[in-house]
Amino acid sequence: MQHDEQISESTKVRVYSKIEPYHHAAGGWGALLSVARNLKKQAVVTRGAITLLNANQPTGFDCPGCAWPEQKHTHTFNFCENGAKAIAFEATSKRVDAQFFAGHSVSWLKQQSDYFLESQGRLTEPMYYDAKTDHYVPISWDAAFELVAKKLNALAHPDQATFYTSGRTSNEAAFLYQLFVRSFGTNNFPDCSNMCHEATSVGLGDTIGLGKGTVTLEDFEHTDAIFIFGQNPGTNHPRMLSTLSAAYKRGVNIISINPLKERGLQRFQDPQNKLEMITNGSTPISRNYFQPKIGGDYAVLVGMFKHLYEWDQEAKKSGQATIFDEAFIVQNTAYFDDILQEVAATAWQDIHAHTGLTEPELLQLAQMFKDAKRVIFCWGMGMTQHRHGVANIHMLSNLLLSRGHIGRQGAGACPVRGHSNVQGDRTMGINEHPSDALLDRLEQVFATPFPRKHGLGVVESIKAMAEKRIKVFFAMGGNFSEATPDTHYTYYALKQCELTAHVATKLNRSHLTCGQEALILPCLGRTELDLQVHGQQSISVEDSMSNVHLSAGRNEPASEMLLSEPDIVARLAEKVLANSSIKWRWYIESYDRIRDAIAEVFDDFKDFNQRVYQPGGFHLEHPANIHHWRTQTGKAQFMITPLKAVYEDTEHQFSAQYQQQKVYTLMTMRSHDQYNTTLYGLDDRYRGVFGLRRVLFMNELDIAEAGLVADQYVDIESIFSDGVKRIVHQFRIVSYDIPRGCLGAYYPETNPLVALSSHDQRAKIPASKNIPVILHPTSAPTDSTNLEPAALES
Repeated sequence: MQHDEQISESTKVRVYSKIEPYHHAAGGWGALLSVARNLKKQAVVTRGAITLLNANQPTGFDCPGCAWPEQKHTHTFNFCENGAKAIAFEATSKRVDAQFFAGHSVSWLKQQSDYFLESQGRLTEPMYYDAKTDHYVPISWDAAFELVAKKLNALAHPDQATFYTSGRTSNEAAFLYQLFVRSFGTNNFPDCSNMCHEATSVGLGDTIGLGKGTVTLEDFEHTDAIFIFGQNPGTNHPRMLSTLSAAYKRGVNIISINPLKERGLQRFQDPQNKLEMITNGSTPISRNYFQPKIGGDYAVLVGMFKHLYEWDQEAKKSGQATIFDEAFIVQNTAYFDDILQEVAATAWQDIHAHTGLTEPELLQLAQMFKDAKRVIFCWGMGMTQHRHGVANIHMLSNLLLSRGHIGRQGAGACPVRGHSNVQGDRTMGINEHPSDALLDRLEQVFATPFPRKHGLGVVESIKAMAEKRIKVFFAMGGNFSEATPDTHYTYYALKQCELTAHVATKLNRSHLTCGQEALILPCLGRTELDLQVHGQQSISVEDSMSNVHLSAGRNEPASEMLLSEPDIVARLAEKVLANSSIKWRWYIESYDRIRDAIAEVFDDFKDFNQRVYQPGGFHLEHPANIHHWRTQTGKAQFMITPLKAVYEDTEHQFSAQYQQQKVYTLMTMRSHDQYNTTLYGLDDRYRGVFGLRRVLFMNELDIAEAGLVADQYVDIESIFSDGVKRIVHQFRIVSYDIPRGCLGAYYPETNPLVALSSHDQRAKIPASKNIPVILHPTSAPTDSTNLEPAALES
């Protein structure tokens, strides 16, 4: 263990860093202590504690963190550690007001860390970037809307603007937003789905007809086996651990398939369990844990299917019951013979060359899948953020379909999404590739023509901004510049815009990456009262399992000048679309009116207001669960990509200069004090990292083989076929349980290493979990490097 004392000149705080193994279970007393510290840090101990009591309650607000569903029988305390951090930071007593911006130039703020920016508090009034003084200055709401309208209406074509959406945007705001943007004349809708679960949306859309999960929480009470692929619930979805803990106690076989050994997948101390807390006990989570190498998941899934295929062939020869669910397959699926031919033609040696598992491990994994009568597959971005993320989802779906695990109680697909309404935004029409059916219905309801040309997602929007084909960037929340790949290129792209505008609650680095003109438009947070003409308003959200429910804040707004997201959209639409027949501001008087319009457009939302006001809201049934397949064939479709197409990727064919160097595969990931790009602290408790972010997790044998030692510093350089030099500096090596040849590091610090061109071919999702890199030994930092910005501009 090594301790370093660092002093940050920008924050004037003393930071102690250490690498020290954490021996406790996930959750428990460590989580409660973290919650208390964060409430104290934000100076909201009493107010914050009261606010937390309203989180995820029937009459309260939906946690602004993850999208894991609420339990049927809610507790008085129905929040997790990281959700509490999100709530504490939103309910903070700290403020970023006009005086703050007057005292800090944009150039100075750029030099501060992301943690520093997040810690300054809530934005309080609209601000305009004055390039002459390099400061943000106050601007009235009317003037801000006038500026956006002027810029948009001066464009040669609506497609010269792009409109980003964060997953925290409510259903009501998202619906008005897509209505406004399409009324303006474009389908340019980059959103956070493009960077996380787009591969899920495309892959499940191909195979079962709709890009959503099929399970409910009740299914976890009836399942025999839960397979968790490429997901770390202990940090990213901590409330899921309560569900997994209960399943383990019922005897469910929980199998984790993940390159890193994660504490949340090993054991959990439930803060709601008095006995565990008193005795300092815990519950195991995974009965079996497999560590494929990064990118090996596809080969693992193909190998599992090949084992099933061979067992099925043997069963048929001996007259035994078949392994595959033939009745289900014949009645409900298409292309099954095609996948059998491809799997049969795939050699075992090619499969084993890529899994990172031993042959007995792969056999055991397939055997456990075969033996379970009701199986749930859970997955996160470890499966989607690859150049072949869609292929991964196809294979997950293939396995489930082959055994009839779709539409069966206790079985199905469970993609675990991040933001609390990222799925709802898609349901509301935030999609750069809208269906004709959606556009037809919108035109029918609003008697307005809408553009049919498909728009641009995240990757395409960045390129278009860099090439000056897009001149206006508008963001409904989020931290675009830090969430996206190829950080320096993204910075450059944003600065080419004539206007960048951000709706936000807190200051972040995207607000400092300004176009020629820039706006910050502060909005109400999830925890705050939203008062309109007809009184207090509620918004609605959709969780990862398609449950739609209301959310109503209780806190007084951080500033009298804040507007709600729906109000911002409506006022902007009114300014931009002077001749629109849509009564934009009328909708804001009562959000029930927005929900009535949603019900007119989407059949699944019939009687929206009547159903959503019921306790717990309502569930959107997945058509696949009643074996209604919305695919081209009208059936569930088996789809497979040849193994060679996945592992002989030309993007990862390097020039001769790298042939003699050791090339590793790096995955980006979150620390425990982090939610997406938001940093709540500098610790990663479960992985034993404290006060540090520029760390590199590495197998101890790889460290020795490379002639390195733990705690040594290295620069990390990614190598792609485009030949562009991408490098991040001074990362401290941490010895960790990770497969040979594999590395892990935090984003956004390592986002500069991800080439914009390195993405899934169809979903365009950045391949942030599969980055080819080389290492260069370097000296230790002499300043507070671990508090530096994620990626300083070149």
